[in-house]
Amino acid sequence: MNHHPAAWGQPLTAHQQFDMYSTFPVSNSSMPTTAPVGHTQQPLVTGTSVIGLKYKDGVMLAADNLASYGSLARFRDIQRLHPLGTHTVLGAAGDMSDFQYLKKELDGLLREEEALKLTDGHPPLAPKNIYTFLANLFYARRSRINPLWNACLVGGWDFEKDEPFLGYVDLLGTTYTAPTLATGFGMHLAQPLLREKFEATAGVDGTGPLMSAEEAEAVLNECMKVLYYRDARSINKYQIAKVTKNGVEISDSKSAPTVWDFAEGLRGYGAQEQ
Repeated sequence: MNHHPAAWGQPLTAHQQFDMYSTFPVSNSSMPTTAPVGHTQQPLVTGTSVIGLKYKDGVMLAADNLASYGSLARFRDIQRLHPLGTHTVLGAAGDMSDFQYLKKELDGLLREEEALKLTDGHPPLAPKNIYTFLANLFYARRSRINPLWNACLVGGWDFEKDEPFLGYVDLLGTTYTAPTLATGFGMHLAQPLLREKFEATAGVDGTGPLMSAEEAEAVLNECMKVLYYRDARSINKYQIAKVTKNGVEISDSKSAPTVWDFAEGLRGYGAQEQ
């Protein structure tokens, strides 16, 4: 018999009977067929803030192009603003692999809805429908203790109410809508600037006229510059998405002018004269 431990309890083939000390290959059937179920314990490659606001003609969202591996600015050309259909944009912060999963799920859902529209005239999904779908998806995953590690903004044009739509969803299933929204550090750094500008034109109650497209883009540029100054996980390379009645437009990557002359006077920064 073959005394090698790998062959204990295993029969020998006719060929192996000529070599009594050969190792009989262990059958795959003796190995576990499935691996233990594992859930993501924390995000690895992440994106930072997404900001958005309503303006006169629709919704604008902005997000930088960085995906950080921990504190390393690893991937510098990631688009975190994803068009969904013709009048909706999804902006995502948090884990980029979960964002890829979301894009795959939502694109598949939109293909199914497009097929239904061709067969029975089913209307396309509105931004609020995608927002509701994400709210249920995030809450279901959170309830199974397997959350999607993202915070998302959904912006679009609501043809039923003939007005812009902007909503927030995060990994806990928290959902709300507002005329100005932000994720991550943008909640602390950009949201006050967005609210100040919005209330200056529309009033505190939001019943006044909304800002123009030029004003909205200017305040987003200012917010992205502030985030670059203050958020260590941000870079000065970002995109702006506009959603109007005419559709979705996502800009090429751009940067905001910055000034760092003040850093020369800070002790411990660069060369210092004693």
